[in-house]
This record gives sequence, C-alpha cells and structure tokens, in this order.
Amino acid sequence: MADQGFGRRDFLKTAVVGAAAATTTAIPAPGAQAQQAAPAPAAQGYEFLNLDEVAFVEALVDHMVPADELTPKGTDIGINIYIDRALAGAWGKGERLYMQGPWKPGVPSQGYQLPLTPAQLYRAGIAATNAHCRKTYGKMFDRLDEQQREEVLLGLSTGKIKFDDGLPARVFWSTLYQTVMEGMFSDPIYGGNRDKAGWRMIGFPGALAMHHDNVEKYRGKKFPNDPLSIADMS
Repeated sequence: MADQGFGRRDFLKTAVVGAAAATTTAIPAPGAQAQQAAPAPAAQGYEFLNLDEVAFVEALVDHMVPADELTPKGTDIGINIYIDRALAGAWGKGERLYMQGPWKPGVPSQGYQLPLTPAQLYRAGIAATNAHCRKTYGKMFDRLDEQQREEVLLGLSTGKIKFDDGLPARVFWSTLYQTVMEGMFSDPIYGGNRDKAGWRMIGFPGALAMHHDNVEKYRGKKFPNDPLSIADMS
C-alpha cells in the first residue's frame, strides 16, 4: 500500500493520531444473515469468530502488521484475539449505541449511522468481502496472495469495492482499521499488543499515572525504560 499512502510501517507509526473518518450511508435493516444466531466459535481461544472469520481476520492482521525488525506479525502480537474479544463483548454488541433508527444517510460528522451492531457489521462485512474475492479472484481473502490482498484493502478503503448487498464498504473498512489499530496499541490486558510490542515500537511509556517529569527530561530522546501495562501496576 506504500504507493497510495498506506505504507504498512508508516501507517502504524502514525496511527496514534487516529484513523480517517469514513463516509457512512444507511443500508436496509439487517437481514436474516445479520440477525441469525451467531455461529459457534472456531476453536478454543476464540469467543465470537467462526472458522471462515478467523481465517479472514488472521490473514488481515498479518498482512497489515507483517513481521519485520520492528514487530512480530499481527497474530503473534494478538491483534486477532483483541478483535475477537471486542466483538464478543459490550462494544461488539452495541450496548452503548442508539439502535432504534430512523436509518437515513448521514454525514461523517454524525458518526456511525447503520442499523447493525459492530459485531453484525464485522460478520456481514467479512462475508461480503469474501464474496467479492471469490467473484474477482476465485478464492476467499485468506487464500489471496499479498498483492491481491493489497488490492482488496485499497478497494475497501477508497470505496472502489461495492458490495452486492448494499453494505457500505468504507464503513466496514473504517471498523477494520480501527480494531487493528486498537489491537496494536491498546493495553495488553485486552488481548492485543502482546509483550507491549506496539508500545515498544513507538516508544510509548505505558500506563504511567504521572509522566510530567519524564516528558521534560526525555524530550526528543528515547525513553529508556520498558513500558508499563495495567497488569504491571496491579
């Protein structure tokens, strides 16, 4: 993605600024696929994702966070586990979202406008992306080569890909990006950022209650201490 502003290491280093907002559009009320009972988890260790979704998410996070001299790959950091836990929890269930409509097109400043919980959006988006991949490449996302995956992610982020069921691809991409970034940089207690790899990469000191003196002392210098997580301080 480097040629179009999505250099994988560059975007990780600047992700703390926040993901760009995606344009949202209303879609019809969730159909049977979105409302049916959730499939059984793929295996022990996953609470929400089913087998096809696990394959998608693991391929996604390993592509967006490849192993190199800066960090291990995404699955080794636990970004996939963070995403699964988030989808299985209160955020994924939309417990703090207003979910009674009306469902009309909104502008980006109005935020999320779909009649789907984040977990429903994730599940429907993965299915729609895999359908696009089968139609375009003859195989699902996790079976694509690196260049093909790159094409799909760029298509989602730019809105070039249009899902047949009307689900807005850019809204789905925005949620993917958000959760990958959270899994990379959130406290390890939530399942991602294993061994504080994301924090180490950007020199973040962690969950320090008082950091004023260090900000002045190490301004423009590398912070010498290991980052502290919530678990380290409990």
